[in-house]
Amino acid sequence: MRTPDGRTGRTQRAVAIVGLAAVAVVLVFFGARFVAGLVAGGDGWDVVPGQPVEVTIESGSSANTIYRVLNDAGVVRARDLETVARAAGVEDRLKAGTYAFTTDMEADAVVRRLVAGGDVVTGSSFTLIEGWTVDRIIDELARSTPYSQAEFQKALRDGAVRSPWRPAEEEGVDGLAPWEGLLFPATYRILDESTPAQILQMMADEMTRRMDTIEWSRIGELDISRYDVLIIGSMIEREAKTDPDRPIISSVIHNRLGEGMRLQIDATVIYALGYNPGRVLDSHLAAESPYNTYRIRGLPPTPIGAVSTASLNAAANPAETEYLFYVLGHKDGTHFFAVTYEEHQVNIEIARAAGILP
Repeated sequence: MRTPDGRTGRTQRAVAIVGLAAVAVVLVFFGARFVAGLVAGGDGWDVVPGQPVEVTIESGSSANTIYRVLNDAGVVRARDLETVARAAGVEDRLKAGTYAFTTDMEADAVVRRLVAGGDVVTGSSFTLIEGWTVDRIIDELARSTPYSQAEFQKALRDGAVRSPWRPAEEEGVDGLAPWEGLLFPATYRILDESTPAQILQMMADEMTRRMDTIEWSRIGELDISRYDVLIIGSMIEREAKTDPDRPIISSVIHNRLGEGMRLQIDATVIYALGYNPGRVLDSHLAAESPYNTYRIRGLPPTPIGAVSTASLNAAANPAETEYLFYVLGHKDGTHFFAVTYEEHQVNIEIARAAGILP
């Protein structure tokens, strides 16, 4: 029924127009979804975007295999990946490896990652312990990797591994001894594809980097070379049981060198023997070796094991003392220090009375 001014009719027409528009919007929306489904080929792609997923592409996988693996993992549709890779001409450059993707990614982003290579580190870790000799390091590496002792030895001998600290071979120094102390003690990540040379080079490079962090300002007054610091540091590493003792033991070594005294360090005798007898006896002190500091004066020709930064710093920066002797004095590993031999003998008796020494 019309009102006198005709407003009811106009209102009804406006409502009808709005209703028709709403229906049109709904039809367009569902029509678009329907068309998208047809374009997608009805592949049933039902993936929640943005979910993390780790995917491994095996070595030797064909491009088609890679497309299928990533499709099945929900990373990207196989046909989209194929289209982009072919257009870019990189189907033969897609690399094997382990990748950290997310679900429902853009195909071009996935292709870029596949060309760059795997981005998830795989492999194992290896811890090189302070004081280990190069022979011990190789033994442990052979137990922890697929490679043999001979393969690691060859890498060090044939020049495949390099270090600016490696000395020229001297008389009495053979085998792998020139590599003593040049592999830094730390925990390393070893990739599955790493070769023996690459593993050892990583350790040599770390030693070079650590040597650059040492405070070298005093070596001029100490009248020693940086390689001498490596040798002294390796002895400190074997002798010191606590950090506070390191610079003091270093001072004893420097003081004895300054006095022209033999160092008489048991750790060098053990190195000369090639095994640890548990207790160094008088019979062991007679070992003929350039490493036996009970027989030679000065430093042995090379370090006697892997050296930590703490021991290197102590070797380059000894404490200011007049000590010439030390002996293990406490169960916590700290030592007694003495200036005279008589004081040293008293310290030995105290340590024996406390059950520290036999």
